[in-house]
Amino acid sequence: MPIFNELKLAKELMKFPSITPIDAGTLKFLAGKLKSLGFKCKILEFKSRKSKPVKNLYARLGKFRPNFCYAGHTDVVPPGNIKDWKVNPFKPAVKKNFLIGRGANDMKASIACFVAAVSKLKNKKFKGSISLLITGDEEGEAINGTKKVVEYLKKKKEKIDFCLVGEPTNPSQLGQMIKIGRRGSITGYLTINGTQGHVAYPHHAKNPVPVLIRILDQIENIKLDKGTKNFQASNLEIVNINIGNTADNVIPAQAKSTFNIRFNNKHSSNSLKRKLNKIFRKVCRKNKCSFKISYMVSGEAFLTTPNKTTTMIQKIIKRITKIKPKLSTAGGTSDARFIKKISPCVEFGLVGKTMHKVDESVSIADLKKLTKIYQSILENYF
Repeated sequence: MPIFNELKLAKELMKFPSITPIDAGTLKFLAGKLKSLGFKCKILEFKSRKSKPVKNLYARLGKFRPNFCYAGHTDVVPPGNIKDWKVNPFKPAVKKNFLIGRGANDMKASIACFVAAVSKLKNKKFKGSISLLITGDEEGEAINGTKKVVEYLKKKKEKIDFCLVGEPTNPSQLGQMIKIGRRGSITGYLTINGTQGHVAYPHHAKNPVPVLIRILDQIENIKLDKGTKNFQASNLEIVNINIGNTADNVIPAQAKSTFNIRFNNKHSSNSLKRKLNKIFRKVCRKNKCSFKISYMVSGEAFLTTPNKTTTMIQKIIKRITKIKPKLSTAGGTSDARFIKKISPCVEFGLVGKTMHKVDESVSIADLKKLTKIYQSILENYF
């Protein structure tokens, strides 16, 4: 069994311009490395009518349970203006002990650390299985990625006993934070329908703009909750208002707005829809307008109750980094929202302060430490 160097493997992965949802050969390359370690690999391609096809990888070493799974993604966000980078984002280079390139912390280098950790295991004949669930659709629509792989695994009756998601969870220092859950996310697209007319004859028209303003004022000032022991308070943010009126003497027929709610486990997307729709109906009825609302739910709030595995991971991180990681549910959504349907999962990876930025980078020292952490987690788990 070969032993992989995390820095060398990270560089090799980062050379592929796998801007979501383009794979660019990344998963075939990764599968080749995993096969050399004894993994059985399956590249799964999913597509839908409105979305581009996405390649995913499920690899497993061993046949028996427990099955410890590492989940991550090889797709990256666009680099922006390449001239603004110190190096070509897809020709990664080390400068002042930092690896610079797209995917340095989000999250090809984390994948490299896990694969290197597996290759360095002291006990090659552990009782159980190690698997990797890698998608090419985390940074995009997340329709044909992990969500579809989870459905595939359920149909195949493939069991995962614990999952570690390698997202960059640490704000500024390796060891600061383990994510044990995430808030849910729901986006609302609201349209208020009025009657178009001349501004000089408002009695012949119905202006939807004041109605929209009243509604937005109400929902902006809703106190959804005060937070919980594990979650911060839920918040609603208005992110767009669109009237689309180019004439100064015309009362518009429609007024539109978009809002997003990040909600904790005191709510579900359905309970929030009911609460909001009640407000929309009441205000529109009073103002003799109609409304149309559609919602997009990115994920429900979830929490992995800390257990002995969580505690073990926390102790290992503290031993190697000298920092006791906080158990947190802060931040946006991740693919853990799909995996939690089939397995308890936590998230721990690199420092994320440069993710999605120009000159995305990771400390070489952090790469070595993360590999040690992942290796120690696997050895202790089995």
